Formats: sequence, structure tokens, C-alpha cells
Amino acid sequence: MDHPLRVLGVSGSLRQQSKTALAIRLFLDSAAQDGAEVRMLDLRSVELAMYRPDRGEPSDAEKSIAGEVEWADAFVLGTPDYHGSMSGAIKNFLDYHWEELAGKVFAYICSSHEKGLTVMDQMRTVVRQCYGWSLPYGVAFDGRADFGADGKLQNARVEIRLKMMARDLVVYGGLIRGQFVEDLGSQEADTFAAAYR
Repeated sequence: MDHPLRVLGVSGSLRQQSKTALAIRLFLDSAAQDGAEVRMLDLRSVELAMYRPDRGEPSDAEKSIAGEVEWADAFVLGTPDYHGSMSGAIKNFLDYHWEELAGKVFAYICSSHEKGLTVMDQMRTVVRQCYGWSLPYGVAFDGRADFGADGKLQNARVEIRLKMMARDLVVYGGLIRGQFVEDLGSQEADTFAAAYR
């Protein structure tokens, strides 16, 4: 690639003073220190309508989000744990995209009073169906216990894991996305990227 890895953080929490959004911002700050270009998409701040494949002309919000997705080489998706699943907001965001996610690399953050494993597995399943790549682990935290009333992360273990995952997304994301882009530009027929030329 001819640019630093571009990482888009997507917060699927619609709560005011969302701990999910705070964790994503910490992750993005760390990824930026590791050399990535970063942007944040907070789904609370946009009016993204429920996905309807036959609705017709895309809205301004849909066009803006599509531009962010196109810009990104890698993503960190964050969501609260709602009944062992991702939030409707993050699922709706993912429903809008398919081929745009192919060959891109994903990390996952989950705010959960448990471990958030089923939540992150469900996001991985969606990304896999879109032919994206996932890091083999994610970061879960308990918003009530791990963040103080001032919004500061007070769990050193979670902070270390966020920094580790940001570093891994930048390193492995650059390798995988870089190879995918190289394969897109080649004439080699027997590659994963050949279907997207």
C-alpha cells in the first residue's frame, strides 16, 4: 500500500457517555501511535435508517458512511453485549456492506458483564461472510467496573489488551491488506483477490 494503514473505529452503542465509544477511542489513539491513520464512526451521531435493500437512492448518511468504509483498510467494531449478541446498530451498519469489507481486517471490542465471546463470534461470522479477516481474539470489558465515573479506564489489564490489539491490527492488518491490494493489481488468477478485480 502507498499509505499508512487506515483504521475505522465503529461504535455500535447508542448510549450517552458510552463506554464502548470510549474504549474504541483509546484503541484508535494507540493505533495512531503505532503508525495508523484513524477515524471514528459513532453510530449514535448518525441517522442510519434500518437497512432495506429495495429502498432506492441512498440517504446522505448512507453515502457518508459508505465513504468511510471505502476509505478504511481495517476496522475495530465495538458493541455492548445485548442478550449475548451485538447491538442492532452495529448489525444494521454491517447489513449495508458486503464486498466493501472483503480483504479488510477486523478487531472487536465488547462491553459485557460477562466475557462477550458470543457477541464477538457473531461479528466474526458476519465479517467472514463478507470475506473479511478477523484477529483471533478480541477485548471485552465491564463498563461499570472498568471505567470510573470520570470516564477514565481504570483497569490496567484492559488497557494493555487494547494496546496489544491495536498494535496487532496495525501490523497484521498492514500485511494482509497490503497483500490483498497487491493481488488486486496483479493478473494472477489463483488468488482470493481475483474475484474482486
